[in-house]
Amino acid sequence: MGHEPLAYEKLKTFEGRVAATEAEGLDPVNAPMIRHWCEAMGDTNPAYEGPDAIAPPTMLQAWTMAGLTSYEGRSPAHDELFALLDGAGYTSVVATDCEQEYLRPLRPGDAITYDSVIESISPLKTTKLGTGHFITTRMNVRVGEEIAGTHRFRILKYTPAKRISGDRAAKKDGTRRPRPVVNRDNAGFWEGVADHRLLIQRCRACETLRFPWLPGCNTCGGQEWDTVEASGEGTVYSYVVMHHPPFPAFDPPYAVGLIELAEGVRMVSNVVGVPSEKVRIGMPVRLEFLAVDDELELPVFRVVDAAQGGEV
Repeated sequence: MGHEPLAYEKLKTFEGRVAATEAEGLDPVNAPMIRHWCEAMGDTNPAYEGPDAIAPPTMLQAWTMAGLTSYEGRSPAHDELFALLDGAGYTSVVATDCEQEYLRPLRPGDAITYDSVIESISPLKTTKLGTGHFITTRMNVRVGEEIAGTHRFRILKYTPAKRISGDRAAKKDGTRRPRPVVNRDNAGFWEGVADHRLLIQRCRACETLRFPWLPGCNTCGGQEWDTVEASGEGTVYSYVVMHHPPFPAFDPPYAVGLIELAEGVRMVSNVVGVPSEKVRIGMPVRLEFLAVDDELELPVFRVVDAAQGGEV
C-alpha cells in the first residue's frame, strides 16, 4: 500500500515549536558520573577532580538523559511530527550529528533543567540510506535561570532504500563498507593509514598523547601538535560482539574492541584472529591493516597468542 505525499510546507509549520519544556535532569551533576566518564574516555584532565572540580563540557547531554525510563517532558508537537512522517512512509531514523556550545562550566551539585525546540526540518533529501527529512532539535541546558550550554541534535527520518536481501548477495552486487568521515581535523590520521602507519597526536606544549584526533589538547588546551607512530602493540580494554542489526557489508557476529595501545591511548577497532566469542578483556593484540575493498584499508587488531609467542 502506498503513502500519501507529504507537503514540505506542512512540515515547516513544526519549526519553532516546543519539543520539551522545563524538564529536569534525573540527577544533579555529580562526581561519580564524572569519574566514570573520564575513565571511559581516558581523560585525565585535573580540572575534573578535587574540591573545585568541573564536569567535562562534553558531558552536557549526559545530565539530560532519561535512561531506560519513559520521557514525560516531551511535547505533543514532537509526537505529532513523528506520526506525520511515519504515516508518509518515513519510518526509519538514524542520528547523523550533534553540535554543542558551552557557556558556563557545570559543577557537582548543579541541578539541571532543560527545554528543547524543533529548530529546522530540511526539504526532502536522498541519501545512501534512503530518502527523508533531516530534523534538528535545539536543547538549552540550564542551571537555575542561567544557560549552561546548548545541544543541537540532528536525525534523518527516512524511507530505507531498497537493498538486495542477504549479506552474500549484497556483497557480490558491490555493497561496500561505509566510508570514514574525513575532515581537516583527522585527515592526517587517514593519510597515515594509507601508508600503513597508525599515527597518534602529541601536544607540542605538554607532550600529552591523544586519540581520537582533536584540534586541541584536552590537558592544557594547546593548539600545536605533531604525531608519533604507534608500535602496533596493544590489549583489549573492552569489547562488544555485534549480532544485530545485520548490514550487507558485514558478517555478524564480529567483535568491536576498545583497544588500549602500548602508548597509553585507546581506539575502537575490530578484533580479528579468533572467533568473536573467544575475545576477552586483557587479550594482547597487534595492529594490521585490512583491505576491505579496492579503495579502503582499515586498521584492525589481531589477537596474539601469548603462550605461543605468535599470532592466532
